[in-house]
Amino acid sequence: MQADLLALLPEGILTVAILAVLVIGARRGPWSGRKPWLTWLSTVALLGAGVALAFADPQDRSLFSGMVALDGIGLFFRGLFVVAGLGGVLMGALSTEIAEERLGEYLALLLSVTLGLMLLGSAQNLLMVYLALELVSIPSYVLAGFRRGNRESSEAALKYVLYGGVASGLMLYGFSLLYGLTGSLGFAELAEFIGRVQEGDTVTRVIVLLAGILSLAGFGYKVAAVPFHMWCPDVYQGAPTPFVAFLSVAPKAGGMAALIRFMTVGFGAGEAVVGTSPWPWAMVLAIVSVATMTLGNLVAIPQNNLKRLLAYSSIAHAGYMLMGVAVGTTQAIQAVMFYLGVYLAMNFGAFLIVMAVRDRTGHESIDNYRGLGGTSPVLAVALAIFLFSLTGLPPFAGFIGKFYLFAALLETQAPLFYVVAIIGVLNSAVSLYYYARVVKAMFLEKAEGAALAPGVTAAYAGLTAAFVGPTLLLGVWWAPLVETIERLGTVVR
Repeated sequence: MQADLLALLPEGILTVAILAVLVIGARRGPWSGRKPWLTWLSTVALLGAGVALAFADPQDRSLFSGMVALDGIGLFFRGLFVVAGLGGVLMGALSTEIAEERLGEYLALLLSVTLGLMLLGSAQNLLMVYLALELVSIPSYVLAGFRRGNRESSEAALKYVLYGGVASGLMLYGFSLLYGLTGSLGFAELAEFIGRVQEGDTVTRVIVLLAGILSLAGFGYKVAAVPFHMWCPDVYQGAPTPFVAFLSVAPKAGGMAALIRFMTVGFGAGEAVVGTSPWPWAMVLAIVSVATMTLGNLVAIPQNNLKRLLAYSSIAHAGYMLMGVAVGTTQAIQAVMFYLGVYLAMNFGAFLIVMAVRDRTGHESIDNYRGLGGTSPVLAVALAIFLFSLTGLPPFAGFIGKFYLFAALLETQAPLFYVVAIIGVLNSAVSLYYYARVVKAMFLEKAEGAALAPGVTAAYAGLTAAFVGPTLLLGVWWAPLVETIERLGTVVR
């Protein structure tokens, strides 16, 4: 037990930090609501968790009687969540949408979501998955409606709660069916049972298929996959921008990590999903992937609010990542991990520029970006880099991420994934249109009315550089990240 607790030292650090932020933020003395104190405390806690992860040794074993896995994929995603949490903290400290007296609430909730994601990324037990998912969801509902008195924010929180409740109910019903069949909540026992199901046992097979599809509802909700995506645009538009940046990456990564572990360990998909598996999970996930990327890209075209446009963009990117999950091979899973790493940098960066423009203009419409290249060239060039990377154009990191995903699909030599790859390429071409609209407005159109102030603060410039750097560097020198992911391996089977 002591060794298991030590393995979860990063989560322990975050737990202590959450309590400390709550206590300090609630004080009415000289420290009351002071941004530097709370921001530094949260930053140090996240850095401490990151250092603990850096020295952790993935031993490919289970903790707490199989509730949590200590393996390479868990270590990678826990590190990813720490970085995302750090981005959310720093953006929250810069944003005018987070009032100083409420910063403690924001940081405590954000750290709680980060803690839940770290547990979700390592969970290999149905009960642990659900508890971690709720630890992510409940604080997220509060953060979505964080702007009190704002109609859009209240509407976002309400829709988020309603869709989340429905998805959780469907997932719980699926989990209950699986528990009723196997008598166990562990993924390993689930895989053993599914492996014993005979072709002729029609009733059991139907129940397993139904349970699997219902369980996918919870994961689909977290990654904003069709048909569980409908909350996404309204929440992105109404929630505070720092949280939206975090929401667009971290919970999506958490859902992907849990789904990968659920399918490869629990349902034994893994390498067999390409063609030898008697279960149709490859087809189901491929259909969801195609529907998600196609809907996200097509509906993004007419959007004029940039946060809403990026919401549909994030739906489309979930579809791209689901291509790799559908394949299920080691190469495909590692491609998804790499893609999530670069997606963090480019999506956080895009929302940082959106936040900067919103704080200075009060608007999020694409029309407000007209002439930004002349008045604020630093912001305009940075946003163009992030948008072209999201499109998947070379020499940016997004191109390498998509290259590895499509390579994993073609490596299977399966007709199904050839079709999915072609649809993915066509969708990437469609995305160039709506991303280019923003670039066109910034550099080829003149500003109407009052121009934006040309300068940016040192804090904004530094954080922008922190996101631009990986977006450019990983587009030309991606080998270190790829080698790290390959060295970590995948999941405990």
